[in-house]
Amino acid sequence: MAELKENRANFIEVTAHDLPLHCPMPDMVKWNAHPRVFLPIQQQGGVSRCPYCGTEYKLTGPLPSGH
Repeated sequence: MAELKENRANFIEVTAHDLPLHCPMPDMVKWNAHPRVFLPIQQQGGVSRCPYCGTEYKLTGPLPSGH
């Protein structure tokens, strides 16, 4: 089982495997998390910021095809 991460990161790189992107991510602890919000990172040029916590996400690697 993977260890859960604290919601303290200000910048997270994600890949096509993480889409559809939402914050908090599944591997983050839940006790201090805000409500889940889906982020339209593909429509925003590969960069998106969470409106709740301000974490910035950057899409790296190849984009998924067929979306």
